[in-house]
Amino acid sequence: MGKEKLMEQIFQLKHTSKSLVRQAKKCEQEEKSEKAKVKKAIEKGNMDYARIYGQNAIRKRNEQLNYLRLVSRLDVVVARLGSQSNLQTVGSR
Repeated sequence: MGKEKLMEQIFQLKHTSKSLVRQAKKCEQEEKSEKAKVKKAIEKGNMDYARIYGQNAIRKRNEQLNYLRLVSRLDVVVARLGSQSNLQTVGSR
């Protein structure tokens, strides 16, 4: 694999990683919103709605954690590709 191609892949993976971090933050905000809805529903005595909002909050939390796990895995791949790139650089001198 050529050095340029490797650097392009590293760039793409970093971009994807940042995008996933943004998605995780969005899920965190949505989770907070759902928790607020739970509180309001409980105050009004709507337990069925509170349960639905609670399930939504849990789903968003799990979604956020999945995004963060994926980001972590991508970071490992980027680090490995970076090491490979450095080895190619040293090997070509």
